[in-house]
Amino acid sequence: MAKPFDYFVIFAEMRTGSNFLEENVNSYPGLKCWGEVFNPVFVGKSNQEEMFGISMVEREADPLPLLKALQGATDGLAGFRFFHDHDPRILAKVLDDPRCAKIILTRNPLDSYVSLKIAGATGQWRLGDFKDAKSAKVRFEPREFREMLDALKGFQFKIQRRLQTTGQTAFYINYEDIQDIEVLNGLARYLGVTEERNKASQKTKVQNPARLEDKVLNYAEMVADLASVDHFNLSSTPNFEPRRGPAVPTYLAADSARLLYMPVRSGPEEGVRSWMAALEQGGQEALSQGFTQKTLRQWKRKHKGHRSFTVISHPVQRLHRAFCQHILNISGQTFSEIRDSLRATYKLPLPSGAPGDSYTAEQHREAFIKFADFVRGNLNGQTSIRVDGAWASQSEVIKGFADFSLPDLIIREESLAADMAYLSKGLGLKSPKLAAEAPETPVALAEIYDAEVEEAVKAAYQRDYMMFGFKPWGK
Repeated sequence: MAKPFDYFVIFAEMRTGSNFLEENVNSYPGLKCWGEVFNPVFVGKSNQEEMFGISMVEREADPLPLLKALQGATDGLAGFRFFHDHDPRILAKVLDDPRCAKIILTRNPLDSYVSLKIAGATGQWRLGDFKDAKSAKVRFEPREFREMLDALKGFQFKIQRRLQTTGQTAFYINYEDIQDIEVLNGLARYLGVTEERNKASQKTKVQNPARLEDKVLNYAEMVADLASVDHFNLSSTPNFEPRRGPAVPTYLAADSARLLYMPVRSGPEEGVRSWMAALEQGGQEALSQGFTQKTLRQWKRKHKGHRSFTVISHPVQRLHRAFCQHILNISGQTFSEIRDSLRATYKLPLPSGAPGDSYTAEQHREAFIKFADFVRGNLNGQTSIRVDGAWASQSEVIKGFADFSLPDLIIREESLAADMAYLSKGLGLKSPKLAAEAPETPVALAEIYDAEVEEAVKAAYQRDYMMFGFKPWGK
């Protein structure tokens, strides 16, 4: 029968019981865990500087030969322990390798934190017998704990997401499970070992079994501080919106000005385009566009000292612009199929053709509010219609930019003229006059705006309001 895996990794952190787990794994025939093989300050275990004839210097140059040597030197299945601050090159390798078995060891982060503080205070990192036990009471430091917690959560999320996107699974084990022989036997079976054991290894002992109250000097202060930790993510804004790419083909560059515009759709795009054209002697025709990631890298290398920017707009103003341009009016920019679906399925009171003289501001207001309700469901994955970039969340669009490169500057539409002048000054240029955007037709936003319109849009763009601090429109 073929082996299920070629090697294994134990994802853990300091003071999660990883030494104890390694000890138990090594007690099964055919399994060998070699310690923290890719720890940046040693190889395998403390003060060890080489393994299998490979030095730390050689490992730093290329860690993969050590990974191969580890497998070749083991009679059975070899593995190692990996923490969040170990060699990231190896992390990428093992996460993408389905022949690597993943074991994920977790522990209550507060217990790990306190245990780490006590070990640091006593100098005792492992206990073999109770008679040698050292103890200390330590002080809880809120900022220190939060930094540790953020690093831990970020690492665990990265592992989880990569396993999900590559269709892999892992064996999860908690600190308390390490003494459960049935769980350990299950882990052995996961790794392809059929022989079972009767009891867990007893070499390593629990170091600090006392209550947290007996180990933390400022226990009451710690409890009060942890009350502010949102364990259940109550303050989060749910986000089911599809991830967006960097949209590189939409970027616009003024070559002589060394300036790159990364548009957020339904922003003041025409005004910005005209402003950039005024920087170039050849006007609009001289602007570079239609980039690929390859040609944009070439542009960046060629134009040293370049600057990039994007512009965000108030959600109400931006959504109204998208509504008029792509849904209400009939033109080359109309999303005809979406428009038909909105009329038939979502009952938006849109005229069958272009809005005529009989189309009123009240009709417009009703249709826009219903469109905002549709966008709320659309962004939450509740409709069959695509999330178009014309109304995608601005925070999600900018996250998409980050897949290639973040803009140097995020400008707000309400301060566009002043910020463009600032941008020009930084490049040693005189800022051209910024033309005003053409008003939306057939009904201006100011004619229909009220608290109900604001709330409908805010319900759709809660994340943008939170991330960018938007106030009600016009305030």
